[in-house]
Amino acid sequence: MNIATKNVTILSEIFTLTNQRAVFWKKEKALILSDLHIGKTAHFRKNGIALANHVMKSDLERLSVLIAYFQPEKFIMVGDLLHAGNNSDVDEFCAWKNQYPDLKFYLVEGNHDRISKVLDEKLCLDFKADVLELGDILFIHDFDNSNPKFQITGHIHPGFVISSPVKNIRLPCFVKTSGQLLLPAYSEFTGLDTKNLPKGGKFFVFTDAEIYEI
Repeated sequence: MNIATKNVTILSEIFTLTNQRAVFWKKEKALILSDLHIGKTAHFRKNGIALANHVMKSDLERLSVLIAYFQPEKFIMVGDLLHAGNNSDVDEFCAWKNQYPDLKFYLVEGNHDRISKVLDEKLCLDFKADVLELGDILFIHDFDNSNPKFQITGHIHPGFVISSPVKNIRLPCFVKTSGQLLLPAYSEFTGLDTKNLPKGGKFFVFTDAEIYEI
């Protein structure tokens, strides 16, 4: 797996964007991502749609590589860790998570994170709330227009269209404005929204090999 990186500055802090759909915050030693949607393939299988779970396995394998690369102390999920509550994929995630007993897991709850008491005990998260504030930066799943703080968000699954005479290509991206960093969906088993994106932002579009600022 190739890891391409690009540093951006947010409130005088260095954040490292990666082509693996995650961000590393150097000062906080935090690996940041959104929309992992654990359990999505199991949910489809439960409803009669035959899907292999290799997508989730691939997502977790990429996460393991990123953890080895950056050596984070914090893991911040900006919403939608889960997709459809408790199912067999959650057990697999918990087994993967247990490999990292010294890594603090933070969940900013998203619209899919319907977590029962039993599921909460299974996940063993170090932090779970609607928002997380670290210094002057607010982590929230969907952008809050009423809050003046700089926000790191997810939810939208942003994408960028590259036009060509042969075929239009849709690629995942980060979007950075003066008040927001919008993260791509971490799971590769998600769609892309190319329309409902922040206005006036810079796009950081990525492929398997590189990150391009547009």
